[in-house]
Amino acid sequence: MAGGVPWVLAPDGVSLAVRLTPRGGRDAIDGVATLDDGRPVLKARVRAAPTEGEANDALVRLVARAVGVAPRAVTMTAGLTSRVKMLRIEGDGPALVAALEKLVAVK
Repeated sequence: MAGGVPWVLAPDGVSLAVRLTPRGGRDAIDGVATLDDGRPVLKARVRAAPTEGEANDALVRLVARAVGVAPRAVTMTAGLTSRVKMLRIEGDGPALVAALEKLVAVK
C-alpha cells in the first residue's frame, strides 16, 4: 500500500489513525487513504451525526466489530472533535494487525 499503513503495533494492542465521515449513509470501512501531509489513515463512515459524540461512539463500535473485539477494548485517544482520530485497540497486537490487514485488503 502506498504511504504505509495507518496502524502502529504496541505492546498491548494497536494504535490506529482514522478519518471519519459522519452522516456517511452507512456504517462502513472504506480502505486506506493518505492525508495531504502524507499520513495514512483508515477511511470510515458512519450513519450517526457528529453531535454529542454519537459519531465517535458509532466509530468505536464499527472498528471493534471489524477487528473482533469488544467495544470496551477500543478507546479514542485523540481527535474527539476532528475528522482525523486516533484509536487505541487493546488486545493481541499481531492478531489485531492481521485483522486490519484483512479488512483493508483489495477484494
